[in-house]
Amino acid sequence: MDIPGLPARRAALNLIDAVLRRGETLDQAASSALSRVRGEPDRALARAIAGEVLRWRADLDELIDSATRLPLADDAKARAVLEIMLAQVLRLETPAHAVIATGLPLLAGGPRRLAHGVFSTLTRRGIFLPNVPTLPDAPYERWGDRAEAIAKGLALPPPLDIALRDAAQTESWAEKLGGTSLMPGHVRLERGTPVTELAGFGEGAWWVQDLAASLPARLLGTGGEGLSALDLCAAPGGKTMQLAAAGWDVTALDIAGRRLERLRANLERTNLAAEVVQADALKWEPEAPFDAILLDAPCTATGTCRRHPEVLHRIGPRQIDEMAEIQTKLLSRAAEWLAPGGVLVYAVCSLEEAEGEAQARALEGLQPEAITQAELPDGLAPTDEGWLRTDPGMLAGQGGLDGFFIARWRKV
Repeated sequence: MDIPGLPARRAALNLIDAVLRRGETLDQAASSALSRVRGEPDRALARAIAGEVLRWRADLDELIDSATRLPLADDAKARAVLEIMLAQVLRLETPAHAVIATGLPLLAGGPRRLAHGVFSTLTRRGIFLPNVPTLPDAPYERWGDRAEAIAKGLALPPPLDIALRDAAQTESWAEKLGGTSLMPGHVRLERGTPVTELAGFGEGAWWVQDLAASLPARLLGTGGEGLSALDLCAAPGGKTMQLAAAGWDVTALDIAGRRLERLRANLERTNLAAEVVQADALKWEPEAPFDAILLDAPCTATGTCRRHPEVLHRIGPRQIDEMAEIQTKLLSRAAEWLAPGGVLVYAVCSLEEAEGEAQARALEGLQPEAITQAELPDGLAPTDEGWLRTDPGMLAGQGGLDGFFIARWRKV
């Protein structure tokens, strides 16, 4: 007979293993890892446990190591089980007896007495985690002077940001949904209520989009009669909907058919229009140049670490180099497709210089157009070069935002 709650803990263990051993994202691992977990609450619990372990792993491991005479191997199953047990007590406020009942069975045939002893020793001490997660060594070294500020943005899962179809209704929707707004067209809500149950979802009044992710499309301004915009790498459609709502005649291009299905569904729900094209941007050629191009390029997505903490563990130099090579090619092609006077915005949800600043410095043939303070929400500022770099630690007192790099050029 299954112990209540055990399948969710076993699924959490499998999710963590998929990230650390196979380099998968939590979304990629979810289908297999959660296949035997019944009910959405338990599936959400498994995801929450895995997320908290990956967010706080360095600190959880320090606690574990302080209570063992001989260190456990980094990939030892007993270590992973103890991480799961401690994360529940320290982050999810699960009673210790429930943690023991659903944790130790994960080590059937293994060192259950060792795990029980370590857990009991630690909980008797009155242990706690620091206010800010300790970053793994690799990203800490890559992010340099920014690392500590970034870490401050990872202590809590992020709130829910939505982008409004009609920015003029910002105050009304903020009041109706009980949220706050950091700039016109944006409302921030506390986590908890399922998105589809919120007012305005069914009528397509808004879509989910992190505040930072909404900035690139805003920096293209408003469209008008006959003005064309290309949204490269467009799925699942947040920026396409922004551009369409701003009056652009939008072409939305992406290589991924299944993600384009979501884009089409989002357009239908919001009653917005765009020409949807499934193609490889490195091979596709437009029939005519565009007045505006938004390239939200494929990237390592390290800037989403507050909502996807697995990127702290699965991204390294190889992945960064691979993405940077693709970004350089896409940026070069996008620059060729601009009409005279047209504007190009490049963006990545990455914290890596190779994917952001290095790409902007290398682009030739277009006139840089500086991002201005007036275009940004309070608390953010452009760099001296006229670019924008956001980090998860920014606006921390208001719920933070994802890490992005954004730059803009005009064809003269």
